[in-house]
Amino acid sequence: MLHTALVLGAGAALVGLTYVLVRRSLAARPVFVSFRHNGEGVPPPLRDPDDMVDAMERLRAETLSQLLTQSALALGIVTLLTALLGWLMASRVLRPIRAMSATAQRLSAENLSERVPVTPPADELAALAQTINGMLERIESGIADRDRLLHGQRMFVANAAHELRTPLTTMRTAIDVTLDGRPSTEELLVMTGDVRDAVVHSQRTIDGLLALARSHTGPTEPRRVDLADLAAGAVAATARRASARGTELRTDLSSARVDGDPVLLDRMIGNLVDNAVNHNEPGGHVLVTTGTEAGHARLRVTNTGQHVDPTTVDSLFEPFVRGPANHPRTNGGTGLGLSIVRAVAEAHHGQVSATAPATGGLDITVDLPLAPGAMKASFIARQPGTP
Repeated sequence: MLHTALVLGAGAALVGLTYVLVRRSLAARPVFVSFRHNGEGVPPPLRDPDDMVDAMERLRAETLSQLLTQSALALGIVTLLTALLGWLMASRVLRPIRAMSATAQRLSAENLSERVPVTPPADELAALAQTINGMLERIESGIADRDRLLHGQRMFVANAAHELRTPLTTMRTAIDVTLDGRPSTEELLVMTGDVRDAVVHSQRTIDGLLALARSHTGPTEPRRVDLADLAAGAVAATARRASARGTELRTDLSSARVDGDPVLLDRMIGNLVDNAVNHNEPGGHVLVTTGTEAGHARLRVTNTGQHVDPTTVDSLFEPFVRGPANHPRTNGGTGLGLSIVRAVAEAHHGQVSATAPATGGLDITVDLPLAPGAMKASFIARQPGTP
């Protein structure tokens, strides 16, 4: 309708302008009137001049009237053709918009798989359809990420509640059983030992949750740290327990300087060494190495132990996930050790990779960005004759 109205208005303006121009042209030039000749070829006698003027005026009026009538008829025909063509063109142009509208009506929060069809030619409507499809993909991806995050949070809260409820149940059971009657001194000592173990386990769980929460926030005040020094401290702190279990600790420590939170990095390395010792076999060994590799500071901890299914290695880095024989009552673990390792590495813009050797145990590698200038210092230190 708008297209037809524009054409009608332009046509009416054209007709009006043509009428004015023709009228001015006729008024500006003389009009010659042809007279009929008689049979002898002699023109009739001249009439009165006033009659000549009237004849000329009538001729002008008839010419302008015919011009206006024929122009109006032509304008009507053109307008009808324009309306028909405009209707067909508008229907073709608006068809993609109708498809977009129908797709939008079918969309919902639970169904974002619909996409707007992109048809040739590659005009503005095709670009709009591609933009809408890209927006839908981002929304669908965001909703999926949100659902995964909410599911992970619900599972984390449920597991944390279970881990904290278990020692409380143990303490209450020990107290109820012991106080049912007149307990002896020996029974009271056994009860206090059970309660103490449950409290220690609860404290470890809470400390692990706090460390995990802190690791997600990242280092607040980064400092220059050498992974070799932290690894040496972690090995020394675990040496007595490893010796008591018959586990051999081996080290190959080279300088690997990074900028980060010393407390979080120390907790990360300590968890790796502790896990390597706890989940080992009698007479096994643990190898801790540090150094630089491909522009990264690398920490690697390998240990012997039970065979681990390669398909379950990644799941061991989830909170409260333990190996097949790692119940908290047997080794005091909380299932947060490796999840803290991954969170600390990611907070320092690093990454963790793990493999399960066919001989058993795990091979875990942590790569962190080298501190500025550490690569050059490491290269100079390896040169012959360097003090």
